[in-house]
Amino acid sequence: MTLSPEERPDIVLIGAGVMSASFAALIRSLDPSLTLSVYETLDSCARESSEAWNNAGTGHAAYCELNYTTRRKDGSIDIAKALDVNTEFDLSRQLWAHLVEKNWIEDPSAFIRNCPHMSFVRGAENVAFLRARYEAMVKHHCFDTMSYTEDPAKIAEWAPLMMGRRASGEKLAATRVTEGTDVDFGTLTRLLFSKLKQKQGVALHYCHKVTALSREPGGRWRVTTVNTSTGETKSVSAGFVFVGAGGAALDLLKRADLPEAHGYAGFPVSGLFLHADNLDLCQRHTAKVYGKAAVGSPPMSVPHLDTRVIRGRPYLLFGPYAGFTTKFLKSGKWTDLPRSITRDNIKAMFDVMVDNRDLVRYLVGQVMQKQSARFAALQEFYPAAREHDWNVAVAGQRVQIIKTEKGRGTLKFGTEVLCAQDHSLAAVLGASPGASIAASVALQVVTKNFAHRLPEWREKLKTIIPSYGLDLRQDAEACRAIREKTGKVLGV
Repeated sequence: MTLSPEERPDIVLIGAGVMSASFAALIRSLDPSLTLSVYETLDSCARESSEAWNNAGTGHAAYCELNYTTRRKDGSIDIAKALDVNTEFDLSRQLWAHLVEKNWIEDPSAFIRNCPHMSFVRGAENVAFLRARYEAMVKHHCFDTMSYTEDPAKIAEWAPLMMGRRASGEKLAATRVTEGTDVDFGTLTRLLFSKLKQKQGVALHYCHKVTALSREPGGRWRVTTVNTSTGETKSVSAGFVFVGAGGAALDLLKRADLPEAHGYAGFPVSGLFLHADNLDLCQRHTAKVYGKAAVGSPPMSVPHLDTRVIRGRPYLLFGPYAGFTTKFLKSGKWTDLPRSITRDNIKAMFDVMVDNRDLVRYLVGQVMQKQSARFAALQEFYPAAREHDWNVAVAGQRVQIIKTEKGRGTLKFGTEVLCAQDHSLAAVLGASPGASIAASVALQVVTKNFAHRLPEWREKLKTIIPSYGLDLRQDAEACRAIREKTGKVLGV
């Protein structure tokens, strides 16, 4: 019996977030004949980490995030990670610009806007660090538009809310890059899936939970789902599986018994934001301002006071305040973490708990923190803040990667693409910079798992991603030209 394309899709995507949307948009741009089936447990796309309220909305380009630059033992600043993140965001800009030009996205201002990116520090030691960071970065063409100041009046010009009622004589410094962006990843995801569902050969299945992944003879994957509304169970045969399911990815890989995923575990981190919707406040602060992370805190807990535009409406957000929960998804279960423990990852998890006791104590302290303490943290950024202007928003879950390296479990901060050895499956694990590098993730999946098709796709890839085959960290002329073009197309 011959199976229909719906029963035998070329590609199954698990999870309807920005990672799946980006990979689907790229792969269908390369080959419009490929059939795709998307399965999402919830009743619509972008409900977990891609939803604007569940992430920072920063187009992470390493302009302002101090955790991407570290001081070496000799005192110099290492900007390698910042360069990686910066040029990975360029890939996202290129993909988005292409999709605008091809009418996948009618109005880019629906999801992306110009928003200056700033770093702000207090105290002599932090000022010395920021000055050294600026001096190291501004020499490179990727960061040569960065400005630096220790002048309170200039900082007040850049971020007036932050300087009102601030004590005089305090040692301060700030950097600013005016071409930073604010990105509503939820709206972007909805725009892409809205376009995808109009295309022949693409099927979206909401309220469908993937319950099993198993190998078929010949190398295909049997994907079994249950309709959470009706209880109906069905399965399809997939040629390739993309797992973009956020915190659920590890559980799915365990179900698939993927050898490459053995030993992996997850470390969930939750978060809260304070948000203000007072339009006067929102209009008086138009920047994303990142500070220095507290000692022992995870990288995604770097405090920042942000301009946000969510579904067209401006807000101010401050946070995040990190916490700990055993859920792997915001809509998950308290049993997610205990259920993820297996014989092959329990040692790695124990190693991480022992080696990161300061982090564990920090997270517990954040969970126990009172609202007054959260507001006091905001006042360090914005001394004139009034408590009644601010409300609490629960952010999305982040599941950090635990993996074994050199015989010991290690906690990894970042985003990783895990591929099956036979290139029949790819999964996205980890968190920050996450959504900002979705196009980079999609491109990795294509180049690693569809290598046999790269010769015929090469010219298309260069059209979609003009920097394909180039290194923008080295090629200053190409970097500037591509940024100028994508900026015009995206209106930033």
